[in-house]
Amino acid sequence: MSDFAKSWALSRKRFIDELSGLDSRQLNWRIHPQSLSIGQMAMHVAGVEVSFGSQLTCQELDAQGQKIKLAATQGVVNDEPFPFGDSEINPESVAEALEYSRKVWEPLISDADPAVRVKQIKSALGPMIDGDGAFTRLGFHAAYHQGQAYLVKTAPGFPA
Repeated sequence: MSDFAKSWALSRKRFIDELSGLDSRQLNWRIHPQSLSIGQMAMHVAGVEVSFGSQLTCQELDAQGQKIKLAATQGVVNDEPFPFGDSEINPESVAEALEYSRKVWEPLISDADPAVRVKQIKSALGPMIDGDGAFTRLGFHAAYHQGQAYLVKTAPGFPA
C-alpha cells in the first residue's frame, strides 16, 4: 500500500463515519440555499474519485459511473445543476456511489504505479495535474468535506 493510500483511506473513513446514521432528510439539508448538502458532498467526493480514476486509466464508465463523475464538478465548481436531485440522495445511493468510486480509485492509489504517477489529467478545479497531484489531492479531499459535514451537522436547525 502506498503512503498516498494510507492518507486517502484515513480521510475517507472519517468522512464516511461522519455520514453514518444520517437519513435522507439530514443528507439533503442545507445550511443555506447556495451550499452543498452533506449528501451532495458525498456524491462529489465519489465523483472526484471516479473522475480522477477514469482519466488515469482511460476507463470507460457505465451510466452510473458517468453520472457520479458529473458530481465532481457540476453544481460544485460551475453553475450547472447538481447531477443528483434531492430525491435521488439517500443513505443507500450515497453508499452505492462511494462503493463504486472506491472500486475505481483504491487500486490506483494503493499501487501508485510510476507510469500512472506522471500521467496528466484535468483536475476537478480545472488545472492539469499529474497522477501524483491526483493522489495528493484525494489523500485529503474526503477529510476536507468531513469537516464541512461536521459543521453542517452542528449548525442550528439541522434536523434531529
